[in-house]
Amino acid sequence: MGSTTPAIRAAGREAGTGRRGAVVAALMLSMALAALDSTVVSTAVPQIVGDLGGFSVFSWLFSGYLLAVTVTLPVYGKLSDTFGRKPVLVAGAALFLLGSLLCAVAWNMAALIAFRIVQGLGGGALQGTVQTLAADLYPLEERPKIQSKLSTVWAVSAVAGPGLGGVLAAYADWRWIFLINLPIGAAALWLIVRHLHEPERAPRTPPRVDWAGALAVFACGGVLLTALVQGGVAWAWWSAPSCALFAGGLALAGLVVWIERRAAEPIIPGWVWRRRTIAAVNLALGALGLLMVAPTVFLPTYAQSVLGLAPVAAGFVLSVWTLSWPVSAALSQHVYRRIGFRDTALLGIGAAALILFAFPFLPYPGSAWQPTLLMLLLGAALGLFQLPLLVGVQSTVGWAERGTTTASVLFCRQTGQTVGASVFGAVANGVLAARLGGAGDLDSVTRALDDGTAPEATRHAIADAVHAVYLGAACAAALAFLVLLFVAPRRFPVLKD
Repeated sequence: MGSTTPAIRAAGREAGTGRRGAVVAALMLSMALAALDSTVVSTAVPQIVGDLGGFSVFSWLFSGYLLAVTVTLPVYGKLSDTFGRKPVLVAGAALFLLGSLLCAVAWNMAALIAFRIVQGLGGGALQGTVQTLAADLYPLEERPKIQSKLSTVWAVSAVAGPGLGGVLAAYADWRWIFLINLPIGAAALWLIVRHLHEPERAPRTPPRVDWAGALAVFACGGVLLTALVQGGVAWAWWSAPSCALFAGGLALAGLVVWIERRAAEPIIPGWVWRRRTIAAVNLALGALGLLMVAPTVFLPTYAQSVLGLAPVAAGFVLSVWTLSWPVSAALSQHVYRRIGFRDTALLGIGAAALILFAFPFLPYPGSAWQPTLLMLLLGAALGLFQLPLLVGVQSTVGWAERGTTTASVLFCRQTGQTVGASVFGAVANGVLAARLGGAGDLDSVTRALDDGTAPEATRHAIADAVHAVYLGAACAAALAFLVLLFVAPRRFPVLKD
């Protein structure tokens, strides 16, 4: 099994660079499908709600997709290690395209949310398998090349997605936001089927799939993430629905542990947490997901409500980190080849912690260039942090464990984002309530500012709330720093190709 990866690369060399280039193009198209999805949909929400109704539940357009992606990542990771990357990627892309087609013909909000979940079930396969195949196709010294290309796809999607969604919703129809996925996905599928050829592995006993574990992981993740996503939004944190979901999630977590300890081929094997390197990277990238919530969710509100910028200008303040992140990630190889994966990541997350900590000290109301500069520096710091950890952890395992390892890392990062959205939302609303002398939430306060009915003190309160969130993000970065310092080995146990 361990010789499969060199065989893939040897086959690629024999076929020439054209075949591998075609597969890389397919991976980039597949990643674009997943990366564009949320940003394209976000700007078309008014048109969707105006056509289908369901304003009270439209947030599930995003939550349902996120839940489906997150809870399926471990399942797809194990399946790709068992059956190969190609069948999992083909099935995931086909499921994503089916969900896109169904979304385009949705007749009400409930149907659209259900079809978005179908999309998410395919999106989990796209995200995890693309990252795994990137490591399969390239040896260690060349992996930054493909990872920088994938990072660029994310960056371009983050910048272009909102504009593309707005143009389609305004000048065509919101349904084209989903229909546009079909030609892109079809091209990716054709390239994968035609050019991705995995060598046959030695015959062995028929693989045993832990379907009970997969179902338990799916149920547990779905219940707990629903509690986190909807807590404080659809219902109060200490309400009966919230307590019931958390209690049910904990009971299901116990069931997952019980099933996985007895399974011959568990979906989430114990070695994912017993190996220091993988455990440390999982925790560190979970903290990355946590801290990313501060800029992605709260900075646009700060830019519009405190700095008084228009939505387009506010979006630019956020988007600059997508310019420096892939550049820094591509250059990180020159650093980690000298000082190692762990120390490079420590350098990046240490700088990120200082940058996040500096945000609350910006003057009020300040100028737009100040947070823009901080975001540019933050993107550079996080590029130096994330890519060395991903490349490093993938290099410590063989082909038969790489899908599971990659999926566990992505799962922890996605879970960190979900936890961060809930925790930092509660922090922001708590600061607002304290500053304004009563109950309130960030959404209602910013709407009052837009209507011109709120006093200047409200802007100060919003600034204080966002500052508190950034301090929390700095703490998350510091936590990641400590995890890498005390848990991760100084030198990752890299396997020879």
